[in-house]
Amino acid sequence: MANTLKLFIDGEFTEGRSWFDDINPATGKLAARVAEAGADEVDRAVQAAKRALDGPWGKMSINERGALLAKVADRIMERFDEFLAAEINDTGKPVSWASRIDIPRGAANFRIFANQARSFGSDAYMQSTPDGLGAVNYVQRRPLGVVGVICPWNLPLLLMTWKVGPALAAGNTVVVKPSEETPATATLLGEVMNEVGIPKGVYNVVHGFGPGSAGEAITQHPDVSAITFTGESATGEAIMRTAASGLKKLSFELGGKNPAIIFEDADFEAALAGTMRSVFANCGQVCLCSERVYVHRSHYDRFVEELAKGAQGLVRGNPFADTTTMGPLISEEHRKKVLSYYELAKQEGAEVVTGGGVPEVGAEFNEGSWIEPTIWTGLSHDARCIQEEVFGPVCHIMPFDDEEEAVHLANDTKYGLASAVWTTNLSQAHRVAQQIDSGIVWVNSWFLRDLRTPFGGVKASGIGREGGIYSLNFYTELKNICVKL
Repeated sequence: MANTLKLFIDGEFTEGRSWFDDINPATGKLAARVAEAGADEVDRAVQAAKRALDGPWGKMSINERGALLAKVADRIMERFDEFLAAEINDTGKPVSWASRIDIPRGAANFRIFANQARSFGSDAYMQSTPDGLGAVNYVQRRPLGVVGVICPWNLPLLLMTWKVGPALAAGNTVVVKPSEETPATATLLGEVMNEVGIPKGVYNVVHGFGPGSAGEAITQHPDVSAITFTGESATGEAIMRTAASGLKKLSFELGGKNPAIIFEDADFEAALAGTMRSVFANCGQVCLCSERVYVHRSHYDRFVEELAKGAQGLVRGNPFADTTTMGPLISEEHRKKVLSYYELAKQEGAEVVTGGGVPEVGAEFNEGSWIEPTIWTGLSHDARCIQEEVFGPVCHIMPFDDEEEAVHLANDTKYGLASAVWTTNLSQAHRVAQQIDSGIVWVNSWFLRDLRTPFGGVKASGIGREGGIYSLNFYTELKNICVKL
């Protein structure tokens, strides 16, 4: 009998209006039956979250909340193997990635933001008045209220707690809608919340889809004060339209078509290894992945050859095996989308250096959503495959001749999430990084994150910033209190 994943509302696991299937993308087999929430279930979750705001959670001090959130982090790590198995069964990602990234960083988000909230200060000003006695103005930070958290499927636990951690640390309550593709770890976290004593209604989980389901119900609910969302740019636009009627506060981390630039003086081996990661990590299903690679002409032929060798050396198979280095795409539907770009690239005139199809993985996994890592060259820069986000293990490599051309090519996109620059010239590194239109620029690295720094995109890649104090700024409302002396 298949595992069942219920809604988590007001501290209780409960059924929804219907059920849907959660498919393991590595095997193509049923992983769980999942309860779907509609408007009624979402309303129950929101009302429970409101009661928690007026009840014990709203009356706790920052230190008390922080201590409970630290216990959440500890308990996730104590139940590490359960969270790891749930994440791998939902995503198919290799254990080598999920055990180092998804689970430990997902747990750490609670502790990091709890500590940040404890040291979060506010401003105060002395004001002169005509009577000479003056006044004191000070700023109070208050929670927004009920926050709707709409999560992606590529890093389910990590990106969910990246939002839930600071929202709760700031004193809010949350209604979480995980991706319908990856419902397991958000549900399991409900057990942890109860185990460590988080009050009922603080953390709620409503499974489902977008239009006509849990996602739309959250964005439309009048008692939801803010929406934080990670996902496709088109979905962000739809949420923005729906949320406009309630003037909800919004934070969006959206799509990317990220460039990597390898200059003539770059450390070739470091740039090659870094680009292997930035193109193919998590089967290319990271919003920060490099789908456009620009290589100085002096290194171009060698770089294409060596990156192709690296792609051909990636090992597909059992996600729980330490030897596996690439998992599947998240679903058959997403594989059809990525394969449509593989076909489009040929129509647009690309040379397929390697990949471009569906691999044989073995009898146990051939029904899964596996795909070949793929490298293209030879496309015009206005080709759809260069301008549109694929979100798979693929890149296009193009040569350039000088810095000005490289910057122009990097910025020639509607997106602006992340970039990678590889050079040993310190002046060039600073100069180029400042000219590139993206929310984060890595120099001689990729995916290196100090969680105190601002994270988010420009142009079609998002609204707002998350991370450290920037997250807490989003999840709090400022009130000025003026006291006449």
